[in-house]
Amino acid sequence: MPRQLSLHLAVPPSYGRADFLPAAANEAALAWIDRWPDWPGPAAALAGPAGSGKTHLLHLWAERAQALILQGAALDQPLFSAIVDSLGGSRCVAVDDAQTIAGRPDGERQLFHLYNWIYERRGSLLLAAREAPARWQIRLPDLASRLRTATLVTIGAPDDSLLSAVLVKLFHDRQITVGQDVIRYLVAHMERSLSAACVVVDWLDREALADRRAVSVRLASSVLAAIMETRSTAEDES
Repeated sequence: MPRQLSLHLAVPPSYGRADFLPAAANEAALAWIDRWPDWPGPAAALAGPAGSGKTHLLHLWAERAQALILQGAALDQPLFSAIVDSLGGSRCVAVDDAQTIAGRPDGERQLFHLYNWIYERRGSLLLAAREAPARWQIRLPDLASRLRTATLVTIGAPDDSLLSAVLVKLFHDRQITVGQDVIRYLVAHMERSLSAACVVVDWLDREALADRRAVSVRLASSVLAAIMETRSTAEDES
């Protein structure tokens, strides 16, 4: 039975260009971000599994385009006029977790108006979601029609090389020295996502500091077991 570890909050992620690690899984998406403003249409969509780096790419584009970043879950809360006012002189908007507007009349209507507003002003709209817009089950026909014209760029789950590189960088950023045996163990046993890598490294950092010991395969095993147990408990209570 693994030692019960306290729940830690991960360090806030950094979305700078230097923190993004190019790989085969995200090569096409990164190229599309770098291609802006030479896009063939007003809208593009990044689709990929959780933890694949969509939000990071969204922030890279937002910095490049000086775009406003919105959350899909919040789109049906403010009035459209409030969104427009917050844009200032910008004509570019990025929407993260955009699929959450599907089936919500106000959210769908807001995105429809936002799309038209951007189109009329020759701006750009970037959507990030786990699935392609065609699979969102949009109820508003006009919005569904608009989204079908968006350029779709897919992102794959991180492969072993990318996950290893991310772990190495995260440990290096915290000035933690770990052996390749630890990296190999984590890659083989942890959840395969970039967000999970941040959580795992954060836990390992805190536990190693608390116990005043090096990060080892044994400690990695205990932390992964504790994370799994914590998630299982949270799911049972929800």
